Amino acid sequence: MKETKKLIIRLAAVFYVSALATIGAGSLFGVPAATAAGIAGLLAVAKVGESLAKAYIADGKLSKDEIDGAFNEPKGKK
Repeated sequence: MKETKKLIIRLAAVFYVSALATIGAGSLFGVPAATAAGIAGLLAVAKVGESLAKAYIADGKLSKDEIDGAFNEPKGKK
């Protein structure tokens, strides 16, 4: 249960960071701040979720390294 709570908090942090990064860009194109933040946050969480799902499919469990890897995108890949 403790790991699940940690995972949810980390997903919320991913949402928050991605949402804040796009508010300014959205305003340049006339997109409401809440819409830009919501879309960016959901896409970021979905990307992490996809990575976690792929790791789970591989062997039916998630290791700490797999979870950390889903949140930490390699430096050269963006």
